[in-house]
Amino acid sequence: MDKLAKLRAQFDQLGVDGLLITNGVNRRYLTGFTGSAGTVVITKTEACLFVDFRYVDQAHSQVKNYSVIQLERESIYTGVAQMAERLGISRLGFEQGNLTYHLHAQYTEALHGEMVPLSGVIESLRTIKTAEELQKIKTAVEISDSAFSHILTYIRQGVTEIDVANELEFYMRKQGATSSSFDIIIASGHRSALPHGVASTKVIETGDMVTLDFGAYYEGYRSDMTRTIAVGQPKEELKSIYTIVLDSLSNALAGITPGITGREADAFSRDYITEKGYGEQYGHGSGHGLGLDLHEEIFMSPKCDKLVETGMVLTVEPGIYIPGLGGVRIEDDILVTANGNEILTKSPKELIIL
Repeated sequence: MDKLAKLRAQFDQLGVDGLLITNGVNRRYLTGFTGSAGTVVITKTEACLFVDFRYVDQAHSQVKNYSVIQLERESIYTGVAQMAERLGISRLGFEQGNLTYHLHAQYTEALHGEMVPLSGVIESLRTIKTAEELQKIKTAVEISDSAFSHILTYIRQGVTEIDVANELEFYMRKQGATSSSFDIIIASGHRSALPHGVASTKVIETGDMVTLDFGAYYEGYRSDMTRTIAVGQPKEELKSIYTIVLDSLSNALAGITPGITGREADAFSRDYITEKGYGEQYGHGSGHGLGLDLHEEIFMSPKCDKLVETGMVLTVEPGIYIPGLGGVRIEDDILVTANGNEILTKSPKELIIL
């Protein structure tokens, strides 16, 4: 069943006659259109992409199974309303997390029917990756693995974190990435205790643990990996923490399989770290879905009741962070398979001391 058929099959359950899609990532997922503006309307019988003059030729070249309709940007509300009236749409679902109050008011004024707030409809489809999506993700992962091998030849005492981030960015672009997946995290020494320590001007020093969290953005899809290395000999407690985090990651990778909840998946790493006395220093979820967005469903945490399913691509990323000392995070990307999971990231995980 294709994407349109899957959506239409949900209309009755959702209580709508059609869907209004304004989220840019969801628009790209459904239509293949990569432009920065456009609105999708899907009904039981029609599927349309509304664009303005700037994107008409691009839309016609990229989009299949959708009618491309050109409108002035100011006329989108009227265009959608006319379509809804022509097709007898009385209840139009919209993405409540994406439509602003102002835009909702504009649509409400133009439409004769009811606007129905919805959440997570397209995102739920996106959790299971197609073969084409998987290939793009795997290519993004391969680029980041190659970048890690390269950056090991670059990191040394005296370079700054931002130097390392820039080198990673430039290298991944040379390997075919559009850009990095997100603002690259390079956190060294005491800053490695910052889970999201975006690269700074701090100079890397002997004895520093250096956390590198980065990924490649390739044809719309993302990788996301973390490795923590040392420049010179780190303190013994940091070495001990590294071993605990690595063992906790191994536990999770061995245990994640279809049918378990996100809570159960999270527990594989969290319970082990807690047993070792560092539960309070592991304050984030253990992983998340990955694809067109960096953070997608499901979000593995002690509160997640959603099920892990075959075809999901997930990150697994336990960590321990001790203010004033430093921290360790190690992260892999995995594909959930019928019998367990396939580890996509191939970079070594034993402690590397440069």
